[in-house]
Amino acid sequence: MAANSYSEAFNELLEELASIEHERWSHWQSYMHSKAVRQPDGSLLLPADLVEKWERQIATDYANLSEKEKESDREQVRKYLPSIARHMDKSKL
Repeated sequence: MAANSYSEAFNELLEELASIEHERWSHWQSYMHSKAVRQPDGSLLLPADLVEKWERQIATDYANLSEKEKESDREQVRKYLPSIARHMDKSKL
């Protein structure tokens, strides 16, 4: 694959994955907002139990997560795989 074609393919994949990442982030933010209580000033108050859970997950390596938590991460990665596979197939041409 020529350098210019490689660069174009890379940029195309980058944009496709960035779009998926934005969708994932938007979904997560919507979920977080749905769990919060809106305050009179517009800020959001998260329940302590969720903050505790998320802080524990932040401090935990993937290998030490529960199987349910790992599956949640795998579910997110599966959204990226079709795009990566499609671009890998294109690069073989």
